[in-house]
Amino acid sequence: MSRYWSELTRGLVPYVPGEQPKIQNLIKLNTNENPYPPSPKVVAAIDAFDKARLRLYPDPNSDIVKSALAEYYGVAHQQVFVGNGSDEVLGFAFMAFFKQAKPILFPDISYSFYPVYCDLFEIKSQRPALSERFEILLDEYSSDNGGIVFPNPNAPTGRLVTLETIRALLQRNTESVVVIDEAYIDFGGESAIPLVHEFPNLLVVHTLSKSRSLAGARVGFAIGHADLIEGLERVKNSFNSYPLDMLAMQGAVAAVQDVEYFDATRQKIIASREWTVAELEQLGFETVPSSANFIFTTHPRHDAAGIFAALREKRVLVRYFNKPRISQHLRITIGTQQECEALLAALKEILV
Repeated sequence: MSRYWSELTRGLVPYVPGEQPKIQNLIKLNTNENPYPPSPKVVAAIDAFDKARLRLYPDPNSDIVKSALAEYYGVAHQQVFVGNGSDEVLGFAFMAFFKQAKPILFPDISYSFYPVYCDLFEIKSQRPALSERFEILLDEYSSDNGGIVFPNPNAPTGRLVTLETIRALLQRNTESVVVIDEAYIDFGGESAIPLVHEFPNLLVVHTLSKSRSLAGARVGFAIGHADLIEGLERVKNSFNSYPLDMLAMQGAVAAVQDVEYFDATRQKIIASREWTVAELEQLGFETVPSSANFIFTTHPRHDAAGIFAALREKRVLVRYFNKPRISQHLRITIGTQQECEALLAALKEILV
């Protein structure tokens, strides 16, 4: 450790992203990326952009992106916040709303950036446990709190919380902000965005990385009451006034507007997910019900770490978490149908 680090820095345990290998010809099912390329309209929009304009700063408000999102989701322009990926948006939300005297609440098994942000921003937390079936039990989120955050569908489990359950939470939790992280909602769930018209303390966070194939462009956004959005803007403009570059904005607008391509690719992923789950069941795997573009699965007779290592030897990457309660599960991103078939072929050889 550097002797120049602050005490806060010394105590941080940073988020560990999924491996991004440099080796070619791998089947990469470890980071929940979309296996299909961005919409052709995204490519055309970026190609048509006047590159000479890159000498200028981008629009600090990303107004063309906000307008496209507002139209798509049926909200006002001032209800939309845009940031450099949903992780940044979540970080701003933690700073803007969760620096409270009371602890925030999030699941014990969930997106591992949440505890990292709590450490970074010195936010106290309590972590209600998932059920034995890995369900988020929102009835247990009843204590006095400084905020609530959870992914829906949850990560890494893929389980979905119904909109009715979310509505019940919002009806009883009115004194703190509820942040719902919907990075994977487009693969099988119903978004809570319509509820922002009823509940001024609801903030819904999204990304274009997953269902719109723009992980490399880093575009995230949040939708909520204008007062919440103003709070996010205050934090953003105290940190980075220009979070989105010009090329990312052009691509984001085209991606949001190409609804036909969006629907076609996500339906392919959903179909491949259901096929993969059925095939894994034939091999003896037990898979948590998933509404995401990944599955969370275990084999009662084979060690998860061993399967993970054996798949890697066969040039198939999946995600393994050596953590309590989930150390015998693998998280597997849904790739193309061909990639899913290659995964199953490799598993059949491993499990012989």
